[in-house]
Amino acid sequence: MMKHTRTEQQALRPFGLRDKLAYGAGDFGCNMSFGLKGTLIIFWTQFMGLDTMLYALLYAIVQIWDAINDPLIGSLIDADRRAYRLGKFRTYILVGSVGLLFAGALCFLPVPGAPAMVKNILFVAGYVLWDAFYTIANVPYGSMLPLISEDAGDRAQLSSWRSAGGILGQAICMVVLPLIVYGEDDNLIGERVFLMALLLGVVGFAAFQFMIRNTLERVETTVTCGEELPKFNFVQAAKNFFTNRPALGATLAPVAMFLGQSGATTAATVMFQSYFHKASLSGVVTMMGILPLFLCMPFARRIVAKWGKKEASAATGLISVAACALMLILPITPDGRGILIFTVCQILNGLGQAVYQCVSYSMMADAIDYNEWKHGVRDEGTTYALHSFFRKLAQSIGPSICLVLATGLGYVAANEANQTPEVAKNMLYLYVGMTLFGAVLKWVAIALVYDLDKKTVEQMQTELAQRRSSQE
Repeated sequence: MMKHTRTEQQALRPFGLRDKLAYGAGDFGCNMSFGLKGTLIIFWTQFMGLDTMLYALLYAIVQIWDAINDPLIGSLIDADRRAYRLGKFRTYILVGSVGLLFAGALCFLPVPGAPAMVKNILFVAGYVLWDAFYTIANVPYGSMLPLISEDAGDRAQLSSWRSAGGILGQAICMVVLPLIVYGEDDNLIGERVFLMALLLGVVGFAAFQFMIRNTLERVETTVTCGEELPKFNFVQAAKNFFTNRPALGATLAPVAMFLGQSGATTAATVMFQSYFHKASLSGVVTMMGILPLFLCMPFARRIVAKWGKKEASAATGLISVAACALMLILPITPDGRGILIFTVCQILNGLGQAVYQCVSYSMMADAIDYNEWKHGVRDEGTTYALHSFFRKLAQSIGPSICLVLATGLGYVAANEANQTPEVAKNMLYLYVGMTLFGAVLKWVAIALVYDLDKKTVEQMQTELAQRRSSQE
Protein backbone atom coordinates (compact mmCIF):
# COMPACT_ATOMS: atom_id res chain seq x y z
CA MET A 1 0.00 0.00 0.00
CA MET A 2 1.40 3.38 -1.02
CA LYS A 3 0.64 6.52 0.99
CA HIS A 4 0.22 9.80 -0.83
CA THR A 5 3.33 11.92 -1.08
CA ARG A 6 3.14 15.45 0.26
CA THR A 7 2.64 16.84 -3.25
CA GLU A 8 -0.20 14.40 -4.02
CA GLN A 9 -1.97 15.14 -0.75
CA GLN A 10 -1.76 18.88 -1.28
CA ALA A 11 -3.41 18.39 -4.66
CA LEU A 12 -6.35 16.60 -3.03
CA ARG A 13 -7.45 19.58 -0.96
CA PRO A 14 -5.70 22.86 -0.06
CA PHE A 15 -5.32 23.82 3.57
CA GLY A 16 -8.30 25.85 4.72
CA LEU A 17 -11.15 26.43 7.14
CA ARG A 18 -12.16 22.75 7.09
CA ASP A 19 -8.78 21.75 8.51
CA LYS A 20 -8.94 24.40 11.22
CA LEU A 21 -12.48 23.53 12.29
CA ALA A 22 -11.70 19.81 12.33
CA TYR A 23 -8.47 20.17 14.30
CA GLY A 24 -10.13 22.52 16.78
CA ALA A 25 -12.95 19.99 17.21
CA GLY A 26 -10.37 17.42 18.34
CA ASP A 27 -9.34 19.43 21.40
CA PHE A 28 -12.99 20.30 22.02
CA GLY A 29 -13.61 16.55 22.25
CA CYS A 30 -10.62 16.09 24.56
CA ASN A 31 -11.87 18.81 26.88
CA MET A 32 -15.38 17.42 27.08
CA SER A 33 -13.62 14.81 29.18
CA PHE A 34 -10.61 16.73 30.51
CA GLY A 35 -12.78 19.63 31.70
CA LEU A 36 -14.35 17.32 34.28
CA LYS A 37 -11.06 17.22 36.19
CA GLY A 38 -11.84 20.50 37.88
CA THR A 39 -14.75 18.83 39.69
CA LEU A 40 -12.83 15.76 40.88
CA ILE A 41 -11.48 17.18 44.14
CA ILE A 42 -14.79 18.63 45.32
CA PHE A 43 -16.67 15.47 44.26
CA TRP A 44 -14.35 13.06 46.08
CA THR A 45 -13.50 15.09 49.19
CA GLN A 46 -16.82 16.87 49.83
CA PHE A 47 -19.51 14.65 48.27
CA MET A 48 -17.88 11.20 48.55
CA GLY A 49 -16.17 12.01 51.88
CA LEU A 50 -12.66 10.82 50.96
CA ASP A 51 -10.01 12.03 53.40
CA THR A 52 -8.36 15.17 52.02
CA MET A 53 -4.74 14.10 52.52
CA LEU A 54 -5.47 10.57 51.27
CA TYR A 55 -7.07 12.04 48.16
CA ALA A 56 -4.00 14.25 47.57
CA LEU A 57 -1.79 11.13 47.76
CA LEU A 58 -4.01 8.97 45.53
CA TYR A 59 -4.41 11.79 43.00
CA ALA A 60 -0.65 12.31 42.81
CA ILE A 61 -0.11 8.57 42.28
CA VAL A 62 -2.65 8.21 39.46
CA GLN A 63 -1.47 11.43 37.83
CA ILE A 64 2.15 10.27 37.89
CA TRP A 65 1.02 7.08 36.16
CA ASP A 66 -0.93 9.32 33.80
CA ALA A 67 2.29 11.14 32.95
CA ILE A 68 4.35 7.94 32.59
CA ASN A 69 1.99 6.25 30.15
CA ASP A 70 2.21 9.17 27.69
CA PRO A 71 5.77 8.40 26.53
CA LEU A 72 4.94 4.68 26.60
CA ILE A 73 2.01 5.17 24.23
CA GLY A 74 3.96 7.74 22.21
CA SER A 75 6.81 5.30 21.62
CA LEU A 76 4.26 2.59 20.75
CA ILE A 77 2.80 4.87 18.08
CA ASP A 78 6.23 5.77 16.68
CA ALA A 79 7.19 2.10 16.53
CA ASP A 80 3.92 1.07 14.85
CA ARG A 81 4.70 0.57 11.14
CA ARG A 82 1.39 -1.03 10.17
CA ALA A 83 -0.83 0.46 7.47
CA TYR A 84 -4.27 1.68 8.57
CA ARG A 85 -7.19 2.75 6.41
CA LEU A 86 -7.57 5.98 8.41
CA GLY A 87 -3.84 6.42 8.91
CA LYS A 88 -1.96 5.64 12.10
CA PHE A 89 -2.79 8.73 14.15
CA ARG A 90 -6.51 8.86 13.35
CA THR A 91 -6.90 5.13 14.04
CA TYR A 92 -5.52 5.55 17.56
CA ILE A 93 -7.71 8.62 18.09
CA LEU A 94 -10.78 6.61 17.07
CA VAL A 95 -10.00 3.87 19.60
CA GLY A 96 -9.47 6.43 22.36
CA SER A 97 -12.65 8.33 21.56
CA VAL A 98 -14.77 5.17 21.83
CA GLY A 99 -13.39 4.47 25.31
CA LEU A 100 -13.94 8.06 26.45
CA LEU A 101 -17.68 7.70 25.78
CA PHE A 102 -18.08 6.17 29.24
CA ALA A 103 -14.68 6.30 30.96
CA GLY A 104 -15.10 9.87 32.23
CA ALA A 105 -18.35 9.01 33.98
CA LEU A 106 -16.67 6.10 35.81
CA CYS A 107 -14.70 8.68 37.80
CA PHE A 108 -17.95 10.09 39.19
CA LEU A 109 -19.95 7.08 40.34
CA PRO A 110 -22.18 8.62 43.08
CA VAL A 111 -21.93 6.13 45.97
CA PRO A 112 -21.11 8.24 49.06
CA GLY A 113 -22.30 5.46 51.37
CA ALA A 114 -19.78 2.89 50.10
CA PRO A 115 -17.02 1.64 52.45
CA ALA A 116 -13.83 3.71 52.47
CA MET A 117 -11.71 1.03 50.77
CA VAL A 118 -14.32 0.63 48.01
CA LYS A 119 -14.18 4.38 47.40
CA ASN A 120 -10.40 4.26 47.15
CA ILE A 121 -10.56 1.42 44.61
CA LEU A 122 -13.31 3.12 42.59
CA PHE A 123 -11.32 6.34 42.39
CA VAL A 124 -8.04 4.72 41.33
CA ALA A 125 -9.58 2.18 38.92
CA GLY A 126 -11.94 4.70 37.33
CA TYR A 127 -9.21 7.28 36.86
CA VAL A 128 -6.67 4.83 35.43
CA LEU A 129 -9.19 3.56 32.87
CA TRP A 130 -10.28 7.06 31.93
CA ASP A 131 -6.67 8.19 31.61
CA ALA A 132 -5.70 5.25 29.38
CA PHE A 133 -8.35 6.11 26.78
CA TYR A 134 -7.65 9.83 27.06
CA THR A 135 -3.94 9.27 26.38
CA ILE A 136 -4.64 6.98 23.42
CA ALA A 137 -6.69 9.79 21.85
CA ASN A 138 -4.69 12.83 22.94
CA VAL A 139 -1.06 11.86 22.18
CA PRO A 140 -1.61 11.06 18.47
CA TYR A 141 -3.92 14.08 18.21
CA GLY A 142 -1.16 16.41 19.40
CA SER A 143 1.39 14.67 17.18
CA MET A 144 -0.68 15.36 14.06
CA LEU A 145 -0.35 19.15 13.94
CA PRO A 146 3.04 19.37 12.17
CA LEU A 147 1.83 16.87 9.56
CA ILE A 148 -1.25 18.85 8.51
CA SER A 149 0.82 21.70 7.09
CA GLU A 150 4.46 22.75 7.10
CA ASP A 151 3.65 26.45 6.63
CA ALA A 152 4.38 28.52 9.78
CA GLY A 153 1.23 30.62 9.34
CA ASP A 154 -0.96 27.55 8.86
CA ARG A 155 0.49 26.00 11.99
CA ALA A 156 -0.15 29.16 14.00
CA GLN A 157 -3.78 29.02 12.88
CA LEU A 158 -4.07 25.32 13.71
CA SER A 159 -2.60 26.03 17.14
CA SER A 160 -5.09 28.89 17.62
CA TRP A 161 -8.04 26.75 16.58
CA ARG A 162 -6.87 23.93 18.80
CA SER A 163 -6.60 26.32 21.74
CA ALA A 164 -10.01 27.76 20.91
CA GLY A 165 -11.57 24.30 20.64
CA GLY A 166 -10.01 23.21 23.90
CA ILE A 167 -10.98 26.38 25.73
CA LEU A 168 -14.52 26.24 24.34
CA GLY A 169 -14.76 22.72 25.76
CA GLN A 170 -13.35 23.91 29.07
CA ALA A 171 -15.71 26.90 29.07
CA ILE A 172 -18.74 24.67 28.65
CA CYS A 173 -17.58 22.56 31.57
CA MET A 174 -16.65 25.59 33.67
CA VAL A 175 -19.84 27.56 33.02
CA VAL A 176 -22.53 24.92 32.60
CA LEU A 177 -21.37 22.41 35.22
CA PRO A 178 -21.41 24.78 38.24
CA LEU A 179 -24.86 26.05 37.27
CA ILE A 180 -26.20 22.48 37.25
CA VAL A 181 -24.23 20.52 39.84
CA TYR A 182 -24.25 22.99 42.76
CA GLY A 183 -27.35 23.43 44.93
CA GLU A 184 -28.67 26.63 46.47
CA ASP A 185 -26.50 25.99 49.54
CA ASP A 186 -23.35 26.07 47.33
CA ASN A 187 -22.73 22.35 47.94
CA LEU A 188 -22.12 19.78 45.17
CA ILE A 189 -24.89 17.38 44.03
CA GLY A 190 -22.88 14.32 43.02
CA GLU A 191 -25.60 12.48 41.10
CA ARG A 192 -25.84 15.38 38.67
CA VAL A 193 -22.09 15.26 38.02
CA PHE A 194 -22.34 11.61 36.94
CA LEU A 195 -25.18 12.35 34.49
CA MET A 196 -23.34 15.35 33.06
CA ALA A 197 -20.19 13.24 32.59
CA LEU A 198 -22.17 10.76 30.49
CA LEU A 199 -23.66 13.55 28.39
CA LEU A 200 -20.29 15.22 27.85
CA GLY A 201 -18.84 11.85 26.79
CA VAL A 202 -21.37 11.65 23.95
CA VAL A 203 -20.66 15.23 22.84
CA GLY A 204 -16.92 14.59 22.92
CA PHE A 205 -17.27 11.41 20.86
CA ALA A 206 -19.18 13.32 18.15
CA ALA A 207 -16.45 16.00 18.06
CA PHE A 208 -13.73 13.37 17.62
CA GLN A 209 -15.58 11.77 14.71
CA PHE A 210 -15.84 15.15 12.97
CA MET A 211 -12.11 15.67 13.47
CA ILE A 212 -11.18 12.20 12.17
CA ARG A 213 -13.24 12.62 9.00
CA ASN A 214 -12.05 16.11 8.11
CA THR A 215 -8.30 16.24 8.76
CA LEU A 216 -5.67 15.64 6.10
CA GLU A 217 -1.97 14.92 6.67
CA ARG A 218 -0.03 16.79 3.97
CA VAL A 219 3.52 16.60 5.32
CA GLU A 220 4.15 12.97 4.43
CA THR A 221 7.01 11.14 2.76
CA THR A 222 6.40 8.18 0.50
CA VAL A 223 6.22 4.97 2.52
CA THR A 224 5.55 1.51 1.13
CA CYS A 225 3.94 -1.07 3.38
CA GLY A 226 6.43 -3.81 4.16
CA GLU A 227 9.62 -1.94 3.17
CA GLU A 228 12.66 -2.16 5.41
CA LEU A 229 12.63 0.63 7.98
CA PRO A 230 15.13 1.41 10.74
CA LYS A 231 14.13 0.00 14.10
CA PHE A 232 12.63 2.59 16.41
CA ASN A 233 14.92 3.52 19.31
CA PHE A 234 13.05 5.05 22.27
CA VAL A 235 16.25 5.81 24.23
CA GLN A 236 17.67 7.80 21.33
CA ALA A 237 14.33 9.56 20.78
CA ALA A 238 14.24 10.53 24.46
CA LYS A 239 17.84 11.74 24.30
CA ASN A 240 16.97 13.88 21.29
CA PHE A 241 14.10 15.42 23.28
CA PHE A 242 16.30 16.38 26.23
CA THR A 243 18.91 17.94 23.94
CA ASN A 244 16.20 19.81 22.02
CA ARG A 245 16.16 23.23 23.71
CA PRO A 246 13.04 24.46 21.87
CA ALA A 247 11.15 21.33 22.98
CA LEU A 248 12.27 21.91 26.58
CA GLY A 249 11.17 25.55 26.48
CA ALA A 250 7.86 24.69 24.78
CA THR A 251 7.33 22.09 27.52
CA LEU A 252 8.36 24.16 30.54
CA ALA A 253 5.95 26.97 29.59
CA PRO A 254 2.73 24.89 29.82
CA VAL A 255 4.20 23.02 32.81
CA ALA A 256 4.45 26.37 34.60
CA MET A 257 0.98 27.38 33.49
CA PHE A 258 -0.60 24.09 34.58
CA LEU A 259 1.37 23.96 37.83
CA GLY A 260 -0.10 27.31 38.77
CA GLN A 261 -3.55 27.13 37.21
CA SER A 262 -4.48 23.51 37.91
CA GLY A 263 -3.49 23.99 41.53
CA ALA A 264 -5.29 27.32 41.75
CA THR A 265 -8.50 25.73 40.43
CA THR A 266 -9.02 23.91 43.72
CA ALA A 267 -8.53 27.09 45.75
CA ALA A 268 -10.84 28.99 43.35
CA THR A 269 -13.70 26.54 43.85
CA VAL A 270 -13.50 26.78 47.64
CA MET A 271 -13.03 30.55 47.36
CA PHE A 272 -16.27 30.96 45.41
CA GLN A 273 -18.07 28.57 47.75
CA SER A 274 -17.05 30.13 51.05
CA TYR A 275 -15.59 33.61 50.35
CA PHE A 276 -17.87 35.01 47.66
CA HIS A 277 -20.70 32.52 48.40
CA LYS A 278 -21.37 32.25 44.66
CA ALA A 279 -20.27 28.73 43.69
CA SER A 280 -22.52 28.69 40.62
CA LEU A 281 -20.73 31.79 39.23
CA SER A 282 -17.22 30.38 39.55
CA GLY A 283 -17.15 29.17 35.95
CA VAL A 284 -18.63 32.36 34.52
CA VAL A 285 -15.98 34.53 36.19
CA THR A 286 -13.17 32.15 35.23
CA MET A 287 -14.36 32.19 31.63
CA MET A 288 -13.89 35.96 31.47
CA GLY A 289 -10.17 35.28 31.47
CA ILE A 290 -10.60 33.13 28.37
CA LEU A 291 -12.40 35.70 26.20
CA PRO A 292 -9.19 37.53 25.10
CA LEU A 293 -8.09 34.34 23.33
CA PHE A 294 -11.03 34.52 20.94
CA LEU A 295 -10.26 38.20 20.27
CA CYS A 296 -6.65 37.30 19.50
CA MET A 297 -7.39 34.33 17.21
CA PRO A 298 -8.18 36.27 13.99
CA PHE A 299 -4.85 38.07 14.27
CA ALA A 300 -2.64 35.10 15.20
CA ARG A 301 -1.26 34.57 11.69
CA ARG A 302 -0.41 38.25 11.27
CA ILE A 303 1.18 38.44 14.73
CA VAL A 304 3.40 35.45 13.91
CA ALA A 305 4.32 36.85 10.50
CA LYS A 306 5.31 40.25 11.91
CA TRP A 307 6.89 39.50 15.29
CA GLY A 308 7.30 35.73 15.63
CA LYS A 309 5.80 33.32 18.17
CA LYS A 310 8.51 33.57 20.82
CA GLU A 311 8.83 37.34 20.66
CA ALA A 312 5.08 38.09 20.82
CA SER A 313 4.42 35.51 23.56
CA ALA A 314 7.22 36.82 25.78
CA ALA A 315 6.21 40.47 25.42
CA THR A 316 2.52 39.94 26.19
CA GLY A 317 3.34 37.49 28.99
CA LEU A 318 4.45 40.44 31.12
CA ILE A 319 0.83 41.66 31.16
CA SER A 320 -0.18 38.35 32.72
CA VAL A 321 2.48 38.69 35.43
CA ALA A 322 1.33 42.25 36.21
CA ALA A 323 -2.35 41.21 36.41
CA CYS A 324 -1.58 38.43 38.89
CA ALA A 325 0.51 40.82 40.99
CA LEU A 326 -2.38 43.31 41.06
CA MET A 327 -4.62 40.70 42.67
CA LEU A 328 -2.25 40.68 45.64
CA ILE A 329 -2.45 44.46 46.00
CA LEU A 330 -6.04 45.42 45.19
CA PRO A 331 -8.82 45.08 47.82
CA ILE A 332 -10.77 42.03 46.65
CA THR A 333 -13.60 42.07 49.17
CA PRO A 334 -16.24 39.27 49.58
CA ASP A 335 -18.96 41.22 47.78
CA GLY A 336 -19.99 42.37 44.31
CA ARG A 337 -17.20 44.97 44.19
CA GLY A 338 -14.59 42.36 45.03
CA ILE A 339 -15.92 39.98 42.36
CA LEU A 340 -15.74 42.84 39.83
CA ILE A 341 -12.11 43.62 40.68
CA PHE A 342 -11.25 39.92 40.55
CA THR A 343 -12.97 39.60 37.15
CA VAL A 344 -11.09 42.58 35.68
CA CYS A 345 -7.79 41.06 36.81
CA GLN A 346 -8.84 37.76 35.24
CA ILE A 347 -9.47 39.52 31.93
CA LEU A 348 -6.06 41.23 32.06
CA ASN A 349 -4.41 37.91 32.90
CA GLY A 350 -6.18 36.31 29.94
CA LEU A 351 -5.07 39.16 27.69
CA GLY A 352 -1.47 38.50 28.66
CA GLN A 353 -1.80 34.79 27.91
CA ALA A 354 -3.85 35.06 24.70
CA VAL A 355 -0.99 35.20 22.19
CA TYR A 356 0.87 32.31 23.82
CA GLN A 357 -2.29 30.17 23.94
CA CYS A 358 -2.84 30.84 20.24
CA VAL A 359 0.64 29.68 19.26
CA SER A 360 1.68 27.25 22.03
CA TYR A 361 0.97 24.05 20.09
CA SER A 362 2.56 25.56 17.01
CA MET A 363 5.70 26.23 19.05
CA MET A 364 5.80 22.53 19.93
CA ALA A 365 5.30 21.66 16.25
CA ASP A 366 8.33 23.82 15.43
CA ALA A 367 10.28 21.99 18.15
CA ILE A 368 9.43 18.68 16.43
CA ASP A 369 10.71 20.14 13.17
CA TYR A 370 13.84 21.25 15.01
CA ASN A 371 14.39 17.61 16.00
CA GLU A 372 14.30 16.64 12.31
CA TRP A 373 16.47 19.62 11.37
CA LYS A 374 19.22 18.79 13.87
CA HIS A 375 18.94 15.00 14.28
CA GLY A 376 17.42 13.86 10.99
CA VAL A 377 14.42 12.16 12.68
CA ARG A 378 11.01 13.46 13.72
CA ASP A 379 9.78 11.03 16.42
CA GLU A 380 6.50 12.98 16.67
CA GLY A 381 4.85 10.50 18.99
CA THR A 382 7.71 10.26 21.48
CA THR A 383 8.54 13.99 21.42
CA TYR A 384 4.95 15.04 21.96
CA ALA A 385 4.41 12.28 24.53
CA LEU A 386 7.39 13.44 26.62
CA HIS A 387 6.04 16.98 26.32
CA SER A 388 2.67 15.67 27.53
CA PHE A 389 4.39 13.68 30.30
CA PHE A 390 5.74 16.81 31.96
CA ARG A 391 2.51 18.74 31.41
CA LYS A 392 0.57 16.01 33.17
CA LEU A 393 3.16 15.76 35.91
CA ALA A 394 2.53 19.43 36.61
CA GLN A 395 -1.21 18.81 36.54
CA SER A 396 -0.76 16.10 39.16
CA ILE A 397 1.58 18.02 41.42
CA GLY A 398 -0.35 21.30 41.21
CA PRO A 399 -3.69 20.18 42.70
CA SER A 400 -1.99 17.94 45.27
CA ILE A 401 0.29 20.75 46.43
CA CYS A 402 -2.68 23.13 46.54
CA LEU A 403 -4.75 20.66 48.56
CA VAL A 404 -1.92 20.16 51.07
CA LEU A 405 -1.41 23.93 51.35
CA ALA A 406 -5.16 24.52 51.66
CA THR A 407 -5.35 21.96 54.49
CA GLY A 408 -2.41 23.69 56.19
CA LEU A 409 -4.30 26.99 55.86
CA GLY A 410 -7.30 25.53 57.66
CA TYR A 411 -9.47 24.09 54.87
CA VAL A 412 -11.75 21.26 56.08
CA ALA A 413 -13.50 19.32 53.31
CA ALA A 414 -16.26 18.09 55.63
CA ASN A 415 -17.36 21.70 56.15
CA GLU A 416 -18.07 21.96 52.40
CA ALA A 417 -19.11 25.57 51.64
CA ASN A 418 -19.08 26.54 55.32
CA GLN A 419 -15.39 27.38 55.81
CA THR A 420 -14.47 30.04 58.38
CA PRO A 421 -14.00 33.64 57.09
CA GLU A 422 -10.26 33.39 57.76
CA VAL A 423 -9.93 30.14 55.80
CA ALA A 424 -12.08 31.52 52.98
CA LYS A 425 -9.75 34.52 52.61
CA ASN A 426 -6.72 32.23 52.74
CA MET A 427 -8.13 30.45 49.69
CA LEU A 428 -8.15 33.77 47.82
CA TYR A 429 -4.46 34.35 48.59
CA LEU A 430 -3.62 30.75 47.77
CA TYR A 431 -5.30 31.12 44.36
CA VAL A 432 -3.46 34.37 43.58
CA GLY A 433 -0.10 33.04 44.79
CA MET A 434 -0.23 29.91 42.64
CA THR A 435 -1.43 31.85 39.58
CA LEU A 436 1.37 34.43 39.95
CA PHE A 437 3.98 31.69 40.35
CA GLY A 438 2.79 30.01 37.14
CA ALA A 439 2.76 33.28 35.17
CA VAL A 440 6.34 34.18 36.15
CA LEU A 441 7.76 30.72 35.44
CA LYS A 442 5.94 30.57 32.08
CA TRP A 443 7.48 33.88 31.04
CA VAL A 444 10.96 32.60 31.94
CA ALA A 445 10.42 29.47 29.82
CA ILE A 446 9.33 31.44 26.75
CA ALA A 447 11.74 34.37 27.01
CA LEU A 448 14.88 32.61 28.26
CA VAL A 449 14.67 28.89 27.41
CA TYR A 450 12.76 28.57 24.10
CA ASP A 451 15.26 29.82 21.49
CA LEU A 452 13.43 29.49 18.16
CA ASP A 453 12.98 33.14 17.23
CA LYS A 454 11.34 34.29 14.01
CA LYS A 455 14.57 34.35 11.99
CA THR A 456 15.65 30.85 13.09
CA VAL A 457 12.24 29.34 12.31
CA GLU A 458 12.32 30.78 8.80
CA GLN A 459 15.81 29.36 8.20
CA MET A 460 14.80 25.96 9.58
CA GLN A 461 11.66 25.70 7.44
CA THR A 462 13.54 26.69 4.29
CA GLU A 463 16.25 24.07 4.81
CA LEU A 464 13.75 21.35 5.74
CA ALA A 465 11.65 22.08 2.65
CA GLN A 466 14.75 21.75 0.46
CA ARG A 467 15.72 18.49 2.18
CA ARG A 468 12.24 16.96 1.79
CA SER A 469 11.99 17.99 -1.85
CA SER A 470 15.29 16.29 -2.66
CA GLN A 471 13.98 13.06 -1.06
CA GLU A 472 10.75 12.85 -3.12
